[in-house]
Amino acid sequence: MLEVRDLHASYGHGDVLHGLNLHIGEGSVTALIGANGAGKSTVMRTISGLMKPTRGAVLHMGQDISGLGAERVVRRGLALVPEGRKVFAPLTVAENLEMGAFQYLIKRDTTRYQAQLAFVLELFPKLKERMDQAAGTLSGGEQQMLAIGRALMSAPKVLLLDEPSMGLAPLIVKQIFEALVALASQNLTVFICEQNSEITLRHADYGYVIESGRLVLSGKAEELVADARVKEAYLGG
Repeated sequence: MLEVRDLHASYGHGDVLHGLNLHIGEGSVTALIGANGAGKSTVMRTISGLMKPTRGAVLHMGQDISGLGAERVVRRGLALVPEGRKVFAPLTVAENLEMGAFQYLIKRDTTRYQAQLAFVLELFPKLKERMDQAAGTLSGGEQQMLAIGRALMSAPKVLLLDEPSMGLAPLIVKQIFEALVALASQNLTVFICEQNSEITLRHADYGYVIESGRLVLSGKAEELVADARVKEAYLGG
């Protein structure tokens, strides 16, 4: 489904990523865990087309999408939920969701838009109660639901999430991850970058560990949870 080969990326002062190789299977929940500054967000930015790799490739369904740019990556079926949510604060919840469906609305495909909207509001009923409310006035958890919902409005095949638990209460984090597992059960591929390693691995099928832009461990999520090195470095063991 999604493959990263020998990925290098830079912000202009030396590489941040150093030859990453990842495989994200169709319909799976795959985790990339690591400390702050390890390179997780750079991985997401590169996959989603916000950055171009300095070397290597990102393959989706066997085709190289490394140089497409963010809009064309979305059209191919990949959607990013960015770190910090980044909702459009002055716009209403309804308007934020419309922004996620731009590729259908510019074609006046209201049928597809309405179908995606119904799907998102069923997944996150709280948003249905807030449709006319400015996004900036929502709670942190509601904003994260909105950010995920906005991404889902593009009807993606792959959902990319950068630190979805950031700043949220544990109960809200649990609800968010349960929603992501439910999405994967409907054959949506989910790839999550997170510092909150324990809850991420407990909801994932497979995991990778990144340190200083290099992969240092990978394996089934249940095996990583039990790994002494992961426990000591990331799970407080």
